[in-house]
Amino acid sequence: MKKDLPSHAQVVIIGGGIHGCSVAYHLAKQGLTDVVLLERKQLTSGTTWHAAGLVGQLQGSHATTAFAKYGIELLQEIEAETGQNPGYRRSGSISIAVNDERMAELKRKADFAKLHGIEAHYLETAEIQERWPLMNPDGVLGGIYMPSDGSANPVDLTTALAKGARMRGAKVFENIKVEEVLTRGNKAVGVRTDQGTISADYVVNCGGMWARDLGRQNGVGVPLHACEHYYLVTEAIENLPSDLPVLRSYCDGTYWKEDAGKLLFGFAHFQAKPWGMKGISEDFEFDSLPFVEEDVMEVLELAMNRVPLLQETGIRTFFNGPESYSYDGRFILGQAPDISNYFVLGGVNSTGIQSGSGAGRAVAQWIIDGHPPIDLSEMDPKRCEEFQARDPYLQERCPETLVLTYAMHWPNRQRDTVRNLRRTPFYHPMKARGACFTEAQGWERPGWFAPEGVEPKYEYSFGRQNWFPMCKRNRRPRVKLLR
Repeated sequence: MKKDLPSHAQVVIIGGGIHGCSVAYHLAKQGLTDVVLLERKQLTSGTTWHAAGLVGQLQGSHATTAFAKYGIELLQEIEAETGQNPGYRRSGSISIAVNDERMAELKRKADFAKLHGIEAHYLETAEIQERWPLMNPDGVLGGIYMPSDGSANPVDLTTALAKGARMRGAKVFENIKVEEVLTRGNKAVGVRTDQGTISADYVVNCGGMWARDLGRQNGVGVPLHACEHYYLVTEAIENLPSDLPVLRSYCDGTYWKEDAGKLLFGFAHFQAKPWGMKGISEDFEFDSLPFVEEDVMEVLELAMNRVPLLQETGIRTFFNGPESYSYDGRFILGQAPDISNYFVLGGVNSTGIQSGSGAGRAVAQWIIDGHPPIDLSEMDPKRCEEFQARDPYLQERCPETLVLTYAMHWPNRQRDTVRNLRRTPFYHPMKARGACFTEAQGWERPGWFAPEGVEPKYEYSFGRQNWFPMCKRNRRPRVKLLR
């Protein structure tokens, strides 16, 4: 049955996952109600529906921390407003460390959270085991406890956002595919769908896995790619405490949460694979991917050691689903470089449920006010060069983003994939002189020079890294100015 589409809207939003519904909700809540959201199938049917639903606030930047903090606040309020329970459980979360470096990182992030007024506490190993008695404490040095963290139901939260948008006048249409964003004179002016055309003052691309191909039609680089992402759900566990905090063991590459009397545990893979290299089927809707045991065995062994109960508990659900990751691990949020009034929101790297509410609000505020509400330069789509939005590059680089999600977030951390794309004529002479190269926008440039007998390689640390004495020794002497 053909939908009765309006001929015009102030804002057209493409994609009915957590991000699209968040943008629609916040636009309508702030008074801009002439909004149309278009979803190719059903709401949440791409990636949102199978998200684990974790909501954590131990983030690495001001913007992402602000998004996550607001997401918690909204979870506590939206049911009273819409009547839709988002499934929020304020169980708290515990992030554990099994080495001194990880402990240093967690403490730094906890201090960062406190700057935003987010409660965070250090816990000794015995205190962690008291709160999470199923954990094997061997090797655990301590951890960080965040009382207001927890989990939400991704479908219920998205439904609440969509309902809140509708209540204020926004229109939400399902089973309508956007085939093209229409432009005139380097400005977005509407969309062409498989059921008609809508003119618009603003267009927001929240297409998730489809955002890259949609943007490419207009020369808008959206540097993300879907990757395979696994989680497992156990059989019912007798006497499993229902108030278990979410437990994250970054070094084991695993997280756990209680799920209706069962344990759900997911993976930050040590190896990851891109998905959809030949395109995504037109019929894709609430689909899952084949589960390949070899892809998870290394992490599964660590999980069974950290939570020994898994060794004697059956697995009810083996799940593999596609999620989008950006090429550099940062969100893609903002106005397209060469097309005004065309906004993009995507590539949030498995943090959509905890960050989607805040990210959607930021886009809405940007559209209404004409400028971003806070410094969002780290997420600016303009940072992406043309080659970085191409499939060959993304299919190598984006899986590395997934691998690095739970890896150590070192200062000066260098990527290993898709290197040596751009070299100056001085590359080989500098390499012969001991240059240790860093990468920026594909360019290989010297970060520092190693003396003879020293390998030009980063040794990461939160203290003075190995390059410091070399840079100190090689610095130019100060020139004393004559007066």
